[in-house]
Amino acid sequence: MKIYLDNSATTQVDKEVVKAMMPYFSEKFGNPNSLHEFGRDAREAVENARKKIAEMINCEPEEIIFTSGGTESNNLAIKGLIGEKKHIITSKIEHPSVLETCRELEKQGYKVDYISVDKEGIINIQELKRKISNNTLLVSIMHVNNEIGTIQPLEEIGKICREFGVLFHTDAVQSFGKIKIDVKNINIDLLSASGHKINAPKGVGFLYVKKEIKIKPLVNGGGHEKNLRSGTENVPGIVGFGKACEIADKKMKEKEKIKKLRDKLIQELEKIPGTRLNGSRNLRIFNNVNVSFSGIEGEALVLMLDKEGIATSTGSACSSHSLEPSHVLKAIGLSDLEAHGSLRLSLGWENNEKEINFVIDKIRECVDKLRKISKNIEV
Repeated sequence: MKIYLDNSATTQVDKEVVKAMMPYFSEKFGNPNSLHEFGRDAREAVENARKKIAEMINCEPEEIIFTSGGTESNNLAIKGLIGEKKHIITSKIEHPSVLETCRELEKQGYKVDYISVDKEGIINIQELKRKISNNTLLVSIMHVNNEIGTIQPLEEIGKICREFGVLFHTDAVQSFGKIKIDVKNINIDLLSASGHKINAPKGVGFLYVKKEIKIKPLVNGGGHEKNLRSGTENVPGIVGFGKACEIADKKMKEKEKIKKLRDKLIQELEKIPGTRLNGSRNLRIFNNVNVSFSGIEGEALVLMLDKEGIATSTGSACSSHSLEPSHVLKAIGLSDLEAHGSLRLSLGWENNEKEINFVIDKIRECVDKLRKISKNIEV
């Protein structure tokens, strides 16, 4: 039995998505910027996908800029903003593509404030208000944390940004296609998302940019995507992204089923002595479980579960090669030792109760084995 519980890292491409993409590899292979019929077919497919994505977040199609994924979108949103103001506010638990971009801008003379979070991973709203100044260009706060699944109060953050006249960007890579987002109601100015988190292929994403906002391109060339992202569009990937949006919109109705499986996982794993749930119990995306087990190494647990056919992770896939403890877990108050004992399980639409029962039993066995090994080593 093989069980995949690492959907926050990437998802399996849906069969219907693959089917929709196939003609654009061989039959309708034209460059969407060409004037002939092959090009027109490709352009029509790109624009249809753009419309579907725009409908998902209640914006205009021309406000969607296709990119290679969430990391590029975050970079374009933050580095690309044009303005005289040189102050950015973000949080301590953002994705590395936001944090590293902000650190790079600090070297260029920008002032960046990193807002703290509470033990559940919710940002300090009062600190956010205090940090906003006349020189603040942007507030960038992710919607759902990729490690602990915490959902930030975007409506409240958006309202504050409007009151102070500050631009608001959100990294919605982990929420787009799972939680309904209305950029107009939430007062979002820029939004990043990625296809491979919602059963579309890797290598395609988008950045929503509100009409009135001026940004400069990071890549210069032929002026594709309204002069903001030069390079021939990834037509099959974009088509797949559009189809995945159609499917995700329908599957959102099934999220209660996944939530019940998530809750069962949490409930049963917390019965293991020395287990801690990381992140918010209530303000949590429906498919995320992040727990720490005292006395064990998370990586050892991941490898042991892998031998049992269960795919999990210790945190962000983008940080999986780092030996440093998770910056997210440290920010919510975990010690280095506790952070190293973490396990992230992120469910997908295909998971079922039989699989979850098997996973619970195997985690119990593996944690027990690792603790016995650890005890023997200490002796």
